[in-house]
Amino acid sequence: MGSPVFLFLVVLLAALLVHAADLYKVLELSKSASEQDIRKAYKRLSRKYHPDKNKDPGAEEKFVEIAHAYEVLSDATKRQIYDRHGEEGLRAHEGGQQHYANPFDMFQSFFGGGHHHGQQVRRGPTSVSEFEVSLADIYTGANIDFMIKKRILCDHCRGTGAASSDDIHTCSACGGSGVRIVRQQIMPGMFTQSQVTCNECGGRGKVIGRKCPHCQGNKVMDHTQHYTLEVPRGAPEGHEVVFEGESDESPDWEPGDVVLRIRSKKERGGWRRKESGLYWKETIGVEEPGYVQTIKGEGMPIFEGTGYGDLYVEYNVVLPSEISPETRKRLLHAFHPDSAHSKDEL
Repeated sequence: MGSPVFLFLVVLLAALLVHAADLYKVLELSKSASEQDIRKAYKRLSRKYHPDKNKDPGAEEKFVEIAHAYEVLSDATKRQIYDRHGEEGLRAHEGGQQHYANPFDMFQSFFGGGHHHGQQVRRGPTSVSEFEVSLADIYTGANIDFMIKKRILCDHCRGTGAASSDDIHTCSACGGSGVRIVRQQIMPGMFTQSQVTCNECGGRGKVIGRKCPHCQGNKVMDHTQHYTLEVPRGAPEGHEVVFEGESDESPDWEPGDVVLRIRSKKERGGWRRKESGLYWKETIGVEEPGYVQTIKGEGMPIFEGTGYGDLYVEYNVVLPSEISPETRKRLLHAFHPDSAHSKDEL
């Protein structure tokens, strides 16, 4: 990030603070928000308004505001001062000249590195799963809570794997470049050079002196996250709901997405659907007519539209094991109306 751009962002933030918004409102939080709530809000909103992704007018200003709000509220001392005395208290605490972190560096640090302004980011794998929903919930629309087990960056080391920043050292084998030059003799007096990934640091250029005690140097930890699936009214089979950036985290990539494909739950008997049509199977006696009845406008809601599909009632005839004399006469009349006295073959 070039210094002229950073200076522009500082000036921009200073201008925004003339009409400073409530920092809690910037992150869409209440003042009782926990540290985890603040992290989650920054994670969601910084992705949403990052200028590399969001080209809407005002997105960059919003991104800067979000970074400043997180910088203050994620620091216990700054948050306490802000809660008591506001932005003026923060400026007084810092000697009358408030310090503003580079929002792009903050974003890079939060997500484990690799994200530089204007550069392409390596994306982690996307998780795709089928999610069964009752036909009743698809008909009316519903919010369904569920849990996902995934890996997140260690809260203690933020994905470095080290006990502290002092335990991260430049690799002495490669000098921090992540690669080594290997010289091999192919015949007397003739050598060849090749560049290989450093086996001491794994190509990262850094080595860890003391591992993080929370994740044992693994950089990530297992975590169970709560989500709410919003099922739109009349959602079609296979409709996809995307939770952006909610897949496994890693310091080597930006998290991929979690994709849920909605399927109607298979239930015995009762209702079933075909696109916007709704079907019902009705069991009747042998003396009743067997056909599919169509009831207009009483089927599934039209997805992202108005009105309803049709309701189809399929009549299923059940043959009795014994036939009464009266039913026998009615069947003879139905199949042989002109032969009322014909031989009884039933």
